Parts: sequence; structure tokens; C-alpha cells
Amino acid sequence: MTIDSQTRRRIARTGLTAHDPAQASPGYTLYAPLSGNGEVYLLEADWDGNILWEHRDPNHHHDARRTESGGCIYMTVERMDDAQAAKIRGGQPGTDAGGMYADVLVEVDADGNRVWEWHAAEHLDPDRHVITFNDLRDEWSHGNTVVPLPDNRVMFSFRNISTVGIIDKASGNIEWQIGDDTLAQQHDPSLLDNGNVLIYDNGSHSRHNPLPASRVIEVDTDTNEIVWEYRDNPPFNFFSAYISGARRLPNGNTLITEGQPGRIFQVTPAGEVVWEYINPHFAPNEQVYVVNSVFRSNHYLPEQIPQLR
Repeated sequence: MTIDSQTRRRIARTGLTAHDPAQASPGYTLYAPLSGNGEVYLLEADWDGNILWEHRDPNHHHDARRTESGGCIYMTVERMDDAQAAKIRGGQPGTDAGGMYADVLVEVDADGNRVWEWHAAEHLDPDRHVITFNDLRDEWSHGNTVVPLPDNRVMFSFRNISTVGIIDKASGNIEWQIGDDTLAQQHDPSLLDNGNVLIYDNGSHSRHNPLPASRVIEVDTDTNEIVWEYRDNPPFNFFSAYISGARRLPNGNTLITEGQPGRIFQVTPAGEVVWEYINPHFAPNEQVYVVNSVFRSNHYLPEQIPQLR
């Protein structure tokens, strides 16, 4: 018998590994394995697979969200002016020979026309927004999340500078932000009904903790204080250096995607794991490593998807 040489695939349990029906939020969890053919496109499809709406942009990356107007908001990049790039601090010296790029947030209407855009290079502060010391200097911001918010606002997550912020669309000003004094290469912030922000804090290269460990935090936007936190015991049992996410569920649980090991699970407000699923689909990624990674996941109540009832 041939023994698989890929360690995680050989030893890991996959599929549904835990379920407490009395405490877990019922419904469906939507996810897609991260490894794929790399094609970039945005679309809306019906249950028969017919494309109902589509917008293409060759510079789109990482995230896109539909808007109430019928269009969407998404991330692109642009090359910065070399003189401005030279003023940006941090990162590995000499790794920006091909130039430095920064994010552009773009909104299009239902017809695909650009109706708003925001250029990170025009609004970030070189003295405050410093690239993590061992990241490459080919990107200043490296966005991974963009979310339209009520009151004409937009929330972003920029991993390379460990910053989550909220933009006033009319002025372009960053009206709230939390940075690397708290975060370390975070992903997937979301605004909660109470006005707080939920964030998956990856914990990569933290300024305050030499131990690589992830956590999920709820931040009070009035004080920037952490009012709720999930971490494992010991902390290094829960860690994904990249990707990942967290979403608050209707029953108060939190759905967490520990992205690199392909683990998706629900925790109660007390931190008890009441549902867990390990992605069983392994495939080569862009470095030809065999992985079961998941970028992030979403939860839907049964009544939200009547087609499956």
C-alpha cells in the first residue's frame, strides 16, 4: 500500500468533525477551495448556472460585494509614483525593483459604469502606515476586504500595513481605523449590528507577541478596545498566517474560517466549538503545494435558501 507523503492530508480528519445541534446555528455554510485555475471574474448566477450579471476588470483582486444599486464594489491596484514609493517605510529593502503598487477601491453601477473610486496612495500616511518588516515592497497596502456600509461609507482591510478602516465616500477621508498596535495582517472585517467591528486577526509578525497565533476580535469603534475575543488554548493551536475570516451569526455564535488548514467552525460567545468542518478537497496551489485551504466562508439560514429546503 502506498502511503500519501502529504502530511496534513494523511493525518487530518476531514468533513464534518463536530456538531452540537442544540447550540450550533442551523443552516448552510458556503465555501470554495482556494486552489483553482486563477481566472478572475465577478458574476451573479441562478440555480441553473445561468449568469445573470457580470462585470470584468483585469486588475480586480481578492474581494467584491454587490451594492444596493445593482452594481458592485471591488478592489484593483495601480502602480505608485516612484518618488512617493521611496518614502514608504518598512518591508524588505530592494524588493520593489519592479515598482510599488497600492490599492484602488472601485464601485460600478448595474451597467458597469464607474461611479466612485478611492486611491489608497492618496489617503494613506507614510509615517503611520508602515509595511510589515519582512513583506515585499512591491505592494504598500495589499487589500483583502472591501465592504459597502450604511451612511455612504466603505470599510477596507489592508494586510501589508495591518490596518482596518472606514472611509467616508463623499470626502474620501478615513473616518475610523485600527492598526498594527492591535492587528497583525488581519482579514475579513465586518460591521456588527451593535456598531462594533469583527476581525480575524491572523497574528503573523505581531509587534506585541512573538508567538504566531490567530484570534478573532470584536472591536468597539468608539474606543478601539477589544470587547470580545476568541483564541485557542494554547494559542498556537489556532493559526493561519494568511487568508481566513469570521462572521457573527444570528444566534450569537461566530463562524470562523481558519483558512490555511481548511478548517471552518462555529464558536459560542463563551468560546465553545459547537460545529466544525474540515475541507476534504486537496489540490495543488500556485506553488504546487497540495493544500485544502479556504479563503473564507459564509453562513445562510434555511429560510434564506428555500431552493434547498
